[in-house]
Amino acid sequence: MLFLINCMMKHVYLLLLIFFSIQPRKGFSQVSADSLLTNASITDCIQYAVKHQPQIQQSLINEKITDESIRIKLADWYPQLYLSYALQNNPQLPTAYTGGSYIKTGTYNTSGLNLGLTQNIFNKDLLLANRTAKDVRKEAAQQTANSKINTVAEVSKAFYDVLLTQKEIDVIDEDIVRLERSLKDAYSQYQGGVVDKTDYKRATISLNNAKAQRKQIADGLIARYTFLKELMGYPQESSLQLQYDTANIEKDAEVDTSAMVNYNARIEYQLLSTQKSLYEANVKYYKWSYLPTLSAFGNYDLNYLNNSFSKLYQQSFPASNIGLTVSVPLFQGGKRVYQVKQAEQQVQLIDWDIAALKTNINTEYQNALASYKGNLANYLALRDNVQLANDVYNVIRLQYQQGIKTYLDVIIAESDLRTSQLNYYTALYQLLQSKVDVQKALGQINY
Repeated sequence: MLFLINCMMKHVYLLLLIFFSIQPRKGFSQVSADSLLTNASITDCIQYAVKHQPQIQQSLINEKITDESIRIKLADWYPQLYLSYALQNNPQLPTAYTGGSYIKTGTYNTSGLNLGLTQNIFNKDLLLANRTAKDVRKEAAQQTANSKINTVAEVSKAFYDVLLTQKEIDVIDEDIVRLERSLKDAYSQYQGGVVDKTDYKRATISLNNAKAQRKQIADGLIARYTFLKELMGYPQESSLQLQYDTANIEKDAEVDTSAMVNYNARIEYQLLSTQKSLYEANVKYYKWSYLPTLSAFGNYDLNYLNNSFSKLYQQSFPASNIGLTVSVPLFQGGKRVYQVKQAEQQVQLIDWDIAALKTNINTEYQNALASYKGNLANYLALRDNVQLANDVYNVIRLQYQQGIKTYLDVIIAESDLRTSQLNYYTALYQLLQSKVDVQKALGQINY
């Protein structure tokens, strides 16, 4: 019999194992597939970061926690209803002296059922929670907005940094193609007896240097991708390809340099304003300490008394009461006076924080604007250099093939072309990054 049971259990276990192994696994794999981006634009990266960045998700959870905390505090405004039950046995009854003799009082068994109700009418803690609920929720939402703004700015800069590195690799790749062609030309001329072996050796040196530089930049690209993925909350093990239309770069880099600073547009200013409202509410809260606390109560009791436990619940003795409770704080050693003064001083501190923030915002904007204008001028100056350097290189290379120019002239022209291309793309993406700083300083990044 045991043998048959064991065989059946083994077959059941085998069938379950096969069943679960062939079931489609939708959960994690489906989420991972949906989380991947292909040919991601800067908008795609920002949207992904807003949905997956851990700090933003924590802020959203904190909003929910804050909301639940407010609900918990405000729940005390509702009537508080409770039910209690008691059962007691008295092996020895208490003794009382009355009428010149000692007598036992009470019964050996007692039981009671109490239904109670309390209602807060005036309570400074509840009044504070009610008055500040809106501002507390606003502060939590502003913290989330602050996290989103910082994330958008950081992701945008990291996005441009990756594109810049990719462009640098493209420039080096083009340079390597030119150098390989130059090496081939130099070696052909050396084989033909036109020049000595110095030219093709110089070409080899330049080619090796370019390949080494490409390897260094390529390693840096991996690090920049890793940093961008971290900011986005993107899986590090998954691939991420970026795209950007450089044809519209000047339009994308435009920003109104005549705009004036609007403090109310900055999330940091909004946060301090909300915190000031909460501090002002604290001042009122401590002033309310001079007022009495008022609450209503009501009780209904069913009491059971009997010396015999088996007959305890045969007869009840009901009782009920209603009333008001007033608590008036008379003297607390000056505590309330000090609390009011402390709360008022905290409001003064937040006023100074606001004043300091205004100064910081102005400085931040001026620095961002100066950086943007400088990068814009640099970009415009370097934009035409690429075509000029390319024309010069093509002419000198042709002249070298005809024996008019030396190979040193070719190296210099090639170096100028590579430098002008690298400088152009560096200026291009620095311009875009400085635009992000200007927008953040003006409070124009909203997500």
